[in-house]
Amino acid sequence: MNLVFAGTPRFAVPALEALLAAGHTICAVYCQPDRPAGRGRKLVAGPVKSLALAHGIVVRQPTTLTGQVNDLAALAPDAMIVIAYGLLLPPAILAVPRHGCINVHASLLPRWRGAAPIARAIEAGDPTTGVCTMRMEAGLDTGPIFGCRSTAIGETETAATLHDGLAALGASLLLDTLVGLAEGVLRPQAQDAALACYARKLTKEEAVIDWQEPATHIHRKIRALNPWPVAQTRFRDRTLRLWEVSRMMPAEASSEVPGTILRANASGIVIRAGDGPLGVTRLQLEGGKVVSAADFANGQRVVAGERFG
Repeated sequence: MNLVFAGTPRFAVPALEALLAAGHTICAVYCQPDRPAGRGRKLVAGPVKSLALAHGIVVRQPTTLTGQVNDLAALAPDAMIVIAYGLLLPPAILAVPRHGCINVHASLLPRWRGAAPIARAIEAGDPTTGVCTMRMEAGLDTGPIFGCRSTAIGETETAATLHDGLAALGASLLLDTLVGLAEGVLRPQAQDAALACYARKLTKEEAVIDWQEPATHIHRKIRALNPWPVAQTRFRDRTLRLWEVSRMMPAEASSEVPGTILRANASGIVIRAGDGPLGVTRLQLEGGKVVSAADFANGQRVVAGERFG
């Protein structure tokens, strides 16, 4: 097919790589404008742009797609592939490609429409999630579904690890979707709007851990907020970021107040949550590197009875 690709971050890279490897023609790639990054705040190209330029593909970076209809129509695309692009597609743009605009979304729609489906699925304790290909329409992730693939969410899975697995899964599903469209055998199915829920955008404010909450809730939250904004607490008047947790621990009787360190040894650090113990395995003290909980406990001489929070 003759395709236009619209995407910006790393999640979209496997799909673009797969399209190129499958022999599709990518006549243009649309990305968000370069953003400042690093200490020098220099403009840095996103992962999709870097890949496109490496393959000699024309890259366009408008701040809005309003006014881009004629330029897009001149490319005569069979479809426009949209993955984590980050800009709104006006109805006039949606109408240009012959097969429409096809989105790869990181959830099993209609569950988790919106900006942060991976993190919200973990936070909610969903046992499974997946990817869907969808024909885009004016509503937010409301379009009819071409196909879905599911995957289990592991007990220690983080948003970072799940992100990479779903990106690869989405790339494979996209190729199959395009084959079905090319052969004329694929018909999208409408979503059941009654089952929809919204995956609101992550914020830094929700990163602070409330140790009064149940251990299962905190366990899921720490995993959901990795790699951003990363769960955090206070320890010895400094910010402590919590990157990873151990498998859920059996409940044990304790009279300690929530946030109290119950154990700190080679196996990690165990903290009293609202209804039981919670094990932390990787963390990062303000100004330091991410280390194992065992190394942190040894280096900081952490002892039982100290408090988080």
